[in-house]
Amino acid sequence: MAPGGEKKKVVLVVGGSGYLGLHVVEALACAPCDYTLAYTYNSHPAPADLVEKLPNVLAFRLNLRSGEGMEEISKSLDTPDVVINCAAISVPRACEQDPEAAMAINVPTVLVQWLNSLDVAQPPFLIHLSTDQVYEGVKSFYKETDETNPVNTYGETKVAAESFIQSSYSNYAILRSSIIVGPQPFVPLPKTLPLQWIDGVLSSGEGADFFDDEYRCPVFVKDVVQVIKLLMEKSFAGTNTPMHLVLNVGGPDRLSRAAMAETVAHVRGYDEALVRKVSSHTAVNRGLVNPPDISMDVSKVVAELNFKLIDFAAVVAMTLNSK
Repeated sequence: MAPGGEKKKVVLVVGGSGYLGLHVVEALACAPCDYTLAYTYNSHPAPADLVEKLPNVLAFRLNLRSGEGMEEISKSLDTPDVVINCAAISVPRACEQDPEAAMAINVPTVLVQWLNSLDVAQPPFLIHLSTDQVYEGVKSFYKETDETNPVNTYGETKVAAESFIQSSYSNYAILRSSIIVGPQPFVPLPKTLPLQWIDGVLSSGEGADFFDDEYRCPVFVKDVVQVIKLLMEKSFAGTNTPMHLVLNVGGPDRLSRAAMAETVAHVRGYDEALVRKVSSHTAVNRGLVNPPDISMDVSKVVAELNFKLIDFAAVVAMTLNSK
């Protein structure tokens, strides 16, 4: 029990062994807050380093497709107050290759059914990660109220997830994230991250082709974590009034992929001529359709949570200059 005899808060991070999930788990485990923290994993086993570094964080294996593992969570964990769903097949090409698996995992049917089955006065607050790829990409600075009309399977699965949550659940925040950039988590993952890949290509002196006609609002991973933490605080301090939020979570800059690379070159002191600007129409089969411009208006999340997003050049400097 928490001081004063109140039930200790419980926070569950679903998909806690992925890139964003690890950053979230680390930030919440290190925060000066009195709550029980747990996370789930499936395709990535619970990293030994994570277990060793955060011995007080509970880990559960969970298959979101079949629901295997949910019973163990129910037995071992008190009813969660907040559930943060970072689990997804988030590589668009992988979604095109196996749309059935993408739909089964990206639409959190099992999770929402479990949350609805809990015998509580108010269902746990669900923070669900969505994507900017729910938008069609035919204009700049999409607002949350704009129509969702995805052009690829990944976007379709995320729209289906949003629709399912909004129609089947009563206490949620849906975060439409852009490309998430930043450092490796404290337990590094065996994959190349966007800024680190650009840095590697430019530092080699060979350069590369970058599209100058696909626009995004890349967002710092620590800003996404901050949004999640502020929403948690809002929920903990609430008056038992359910939330129904949809928020664009992008960075403050609308940038083409070429402009992202030019920013890396500028910050790191590389020759900007190494960034060869090309049209996405010149690309050989990429395996899926990519929306041209899914930049987002992020004024709502800034106003709702009263915080400042970090600009892309500063993110590059913090991520790469500290290596």
